[in-house]
Amino acid sequence: METVTYSQVQELVKRLPEQNLPVAYRLLVELTDWEAHPLGPQAAFLRLSLPKRRRILTEQAEQMKAHYEQSVDERLEWQAGDFADEHSAR
Repeated sequence: METVTYSQVQELVKRLPEQNLPVAYRLLVELTDWEAHPLGPQAAFLRLSLPKRRRILTEQAEQMKAHYEQSVDERLEWQAGDFADEHSAR
C-alpha cells in the first residue's frame, strides 16, 4: 500500500461537500480510536497489569455481592416454586 501523507488527506477533506463533513469526521474518530483499542475494551483490560486487573475484578465482585444480597428475598421467591414441584412429582 502506498504511503499517504497528511496533506493528501487534508486535500481530500477540503474537496468534500460540507454536508459530508460529519460522516468523514466520525470515520476519522473511529479510526483513531481503533488505533488505541483495536480489539475493544476487553483487549484494553488485558493490557492492564495483573494487580490492576485483580483490583478491578475484586471491586466488581463486591458490587455484585451487594446487589445479590439486596435482592435475596425476591430471587428466592422466583427461583423456588412450581417448576421444581411439577418436575419432581413425575
